Amino acid sequence: MISLGSYDYSLPKELIANTPASPRDSSRLFIYDTASDTVMFDRFWNLHKHLPENAHLIFNDTKVVPARLWLRKETGGKIQVLLLMNELHPQDTEVKGIVDRKLEVGAKLFFDRVAHLEVVRQEEQFFFFRPSIPMSELFHLLVIEGHTPVPPYIKGGAMKETGLRKKYQSIFAKHPASVAAPTASLHFTPRVMGRLDARKDIRTSFLTLHVGMGTFAPVNEEDLRTRTLHREFCLIGKRTAGAIDRSLDAGRPVIPVGTTALRTLECFAYPYRDKYHVLAGAKGTNIFIFPPYEFKIASGLITNFHVPNSSLMLLVDALLEHKRSKRRILDLYKVAIEERFRFFSFGDAMLIK
Repeated sequence: MISLGSYDYSLPKELIANTPASPRDSSRLFIYDTASDTVMFDRFWNLHKHLPENAHLIFNDTKVVPARLWLRKETGGKIQVLLLMNELHPQDTEVKGIVDRKLEVGAKLFFDRVAHLEVVRQEEQFFFFRPSIPMSELFHLLVIEGHTPVPPYIKGGAMKETGLRKKYQSIFAKHPASVAAPTASLHFTPRVMGRLDARKDIRTSFLTLHVGMGTFAPVNEEDLRTRTLHREFCLIGKRTAGAIDRSLDAGRPVIPVGTTALRTLECFAYPYRDKYHVLAGAKGTNIFIFPPYEFKIASGLITNFHVPNSSLMLLVDALLEHKRSKRRILDLYKVAIEERFRFFSFGDAMLIK
């Protein structure tokens, strides 16, 4: 059994990326070929040179919502609220969130405009709010008054809100709900996509997983005991499912862009006639992938360098073990630190093939 702390490592503070590379595809690329046990370094704009032949890339097209708010209490004081819009269902009349200070049930929190949120109940550290406006209008109000919910390790206020809304968002973000970005997607630019398209043998498809606050959190004992994580909504359309199945039948390597895309593929995998396929549909998933794990769909991964002891590290390490690589994730991170790669959400990228 994996123990807490077994995926810990020491990272110099200057290697935590507080701003993205500019242009974003100038970020560095760490390439690890598991079959030959070779490591290479390049720039992300040359991704097309390093992908396996006939690769099928799978992107997460979720969109980050500016869901962090500074609201006014009835007493006049300010309170910070993060609304977990990723957990909202179409029929819900309440929205879940967390706050940065004490709050009582029945309290009302006011926007700069006339709208407010009323606290209707509390479950552990989570509060449930009833908006005074329809949910559809709440999304619009967040665009006006909300702030991009970047992770707490991005410090210094180096980027203004207008910049964050562009930089902490993939170029193909489409469906608004996430409270964190699928960060591997942040490296892609029209130039990179054009070079992939020019290769002719590369295919691309899109699925959706709305990222929650728990994605980047350290693993705890409860996660390991139950073998589950926070629940997130994900969706694979019929077109994407069909394209992936055709790639699997043809022996194409399926490479998700980011751990969220990988988790979605694995939770929609199903066996049929001695082979795994991808089932189209929409559902919540709390799949927790850690070693040992036999991957059904993914044969590679494009990802960032992750926070110590996070579920993302365990997932990447499970893929390395599955591919019988000679190096595990801490071995690769040691090389990345020695080579001064930038870590976390705005950091550099890794291709495992």
